[in-house]
Amino acid sequence: MSGPTAATAIGFVAVVLWATLAALTIATAPVPPFLLNALTFGIGGALGLVWLAATGSLRQLRGVPAGAWALGILGLFGYHAVYFTAFRVAPAAETGLVAYLWPLFIVLFSGLLPGERLRAGHMAGAALAFAGAALLVLSRPSDGAANAPGLALGLACALIWAGYSVGSRRYATVPTGAVAVYCLGSAVLSLAVHLALETPAWPAGPCGWLAIAALGAGPVGLAFYVWDVGVKRGDIALLGVLSYAAPLLSTLILIAAGLAPASPVLILSALLIAGGAAIAARTRR
Repeated sequence: MSGPTAATAIGFVAVVLWATLAALTIATAPVPPFLLNALTFGIGGALGLVWLAATGSLRQLRGVPAGAWALGILGLFGYHAVYFTAFRVAPAAETGLVAYLWPLFIVLFSGLLPGERLRAGHMAGAALAFAGAALLVLSRPSDGAANAPGLALGLACALIWAGYSVGSRRYATVPTGAVAVYCLGSAVLSLAVHLALETPAWPAGPCGWLAIAALGAGPVGLAFYVWDVGVKRGDIALLGVLSYAAPLLSTLILIAAGLAPASPVLILSALLIAGGAAIAARTRR
């Protein structure tokens, strides 16, 4: 593999890492969400800076434009802030489903990029994969009824992350190392929100702290770096469709960990998501 194909594969690593987010987050209870954000973004950003320093790449950050800093920090922090707020307002499966429109929006928005062409296969694959994700999300138990504010916030989540992902293509020359600063900036903003709105609580034992470290190193760390490579240099429309594998993989991990039951819906969802990805991949070729 080389060129866009390799970059797309690297970007897909983020999808695999994000699939572990639910299981690891459960293990960090009772840490409140914005404190968890501050801790994990801090770890992810610090690891990135260590890597930059070790490779002598810190100088690459000097020429990063202000627009890239704003897009990165506000994209990472804004998505998570709105996501948590959405589920406080309306902790319903429907809210989660609307929030999971972001891969579909990535596919749609990618057609607006210079040199990119949105094909019918991309749209068909995205629609099929979304149907599979919808089956999974709506089959889960809900803590409350969906309402208009919650659904609006869920939609905002999807638009923010799709906007950040597609907007990153505009700054394709900005080194991926800049993501370390995005993470640290998000950690500072998350800490500010935590101090203003939340009551501190810490993990109940060593397993909770290990889960926080794993989150910072993986789904709230490395994932953002490899995603940056994928959206800047890969096939962004195909990557959007492949992103629907995240809820499927997440469900499989929860089942394996004994945190969720297996169900016939899982098989149909897997077939729909895999079929959508196959159509999009065939379109790419």
